[in-house]
Amino acid sequence: MNKKTKFILDEEDMPRYWYNIQADLPKPLPPVLHPGTGNPIGPQDLAPLFPMELIKQEVSTERYIEIPDEVRDVYRLWRPTTLFRAHRLEKALDTPAKIYYKYEGTSPPGSHKPNTAVAQAYYNKMEGIKRITTETGAGQWGSALSFAGSFFGIEIKVYMVRISYDQKPYRRVMMEAWGGKCIPSPSPETQAGRNMLAKDPDSPGSLGLAISEAVEDAVSRDDTHYSLGSVLNHVLLHQSIIGLETKALMEKIGVYPDIIVGCVGGGSNFAGMYLPFVKDKIDGTKPNLRIINVEPASCPTLTKGPYAYDFGDQAGLTPLMKMFTLGHNFMPPPIHAGGLRYHGMAPIICHLLNLGLVEARAEHQLGTFMAGITFARTEGIISAPETMHAIKVVIDEALKCKESGEAKTILLAHSGHGHVDMAAYEAYLSGKLSDYEHPTGAIKESLAQLPKVY
Repeated sequence: MNKKTKFILDEEDMPRYWYNIQADLPKPLPPVLHPGTGNPIGPQDLAPLFPMELIKQEVSTERYIEIPDEVRDVYRLWRPTTLFRAHRLEKALDTPAKIYYKYEGTSPPGSHKPNTAVAQAYYNKMEGIKRITTETGAGQWGSALSFAGSFFGIEIKVYMVRISYDQKPYRRVMMEAWGGKCIPSPSPETQAGRNMLAKDPDSPGSLGLAISEAVEDAVSRDDTHYSLGSVLNHVLLHQSIIGLETKALMEKIGVYPDIIVGCVGGGSNFAGMYLPFVKDKIDGTKPNLRIINVEPASCPTLTKGPYAYDFGDQAGLTPLMKMFTLGHNFMPPPIHAGGLRYHGMAPIICHLLNLGLVEARAEHQLGTFMAGITFARTEGIISAPETMHAIKVVIDEALKCKESGEAKTILLAHSGHGHVDMAAYEAYLSGKLSDYEHPTGAIKESLAQLPKVY
């Protein structure tokens, strides 16, 4: 039995191109619509928010897009990342399954987020932008963009969802260490924030609301652009480096996954892993490959939301995207997996789910923490609460293999460590955490306010 535990590419073998799934989709993505006219948006509609190179990437159908040398130079601080074989977890589960995980927690901010943060900061710098606003849920994206901004001399302003701002103070400190400014959302600095505070002074906030604040801030200044850490096509494009590295490593050691599992909030981490693999399913090379998107039961976008056009933010400032959604006014409960508390999902993931090429599953908070503790006590890694959702499903699938006797190969997209999530671990270990099942009535109320699209 091959007991080798870790596999890593040489630095010179790090991918030189990102992979663009839009070149291989069996049907093109539904158009993104202007909220005022209902017509498909054009580059001029996005120019106040994004640099033109990112706008081009958003709509490109080129299969491979070159990674700039300046971006690869920063990537070398932590890339290529390691692919691990989870021998100890397999043994603890007494399963014939072979479990691998690609670990993104070795980046300086501790997650996958810098893969796109560095690229976005670079393209903004090339366009002469001095300042970027953004939102963050658990703080991984805000810290990653602050990190990237420090390399390219760009001022970063982060609107952090209030409940996560309170739960995860050290994420704010990380942002400030890299020169970013972080404030809780809803805030009194924007009209969207003031409106929510007037309605509910104790609002825990949401990613949709934080996006509204960041967009409102960005369009009010000529020297400022907005940056999004998930959902959009160009973000998933940049994250494809995860899957490209993984695929190259698995080919090198002669294995291919039967099942790929990852967590999804906006979807960039997991899509970055599986898009280079789903291409094989689309072209018929690997028709039986299963890809499982895991979300929290308290924010069940893919598993309970309709596939419909909706705003990406709460205030209705963004274009309309077709996605599985719980409604842009959805206010999720304050679970610790703050990065998964988004009302919508990346249009690419939604499109693939609608076509039947990927699956979705929702998991409760307590079960995910139990899985995370099992992972920590076998593989040694203290995982982010978001990642634990995927670990839960990996363990479930491995136990199914134990029952059936099948030695399936399971690949986990491990999106980051939980070193600044100790309050969440303490709450779980002391019995203070509980599960949240969002009321069906509240979801229906939010969905009743979906924009009308004809």
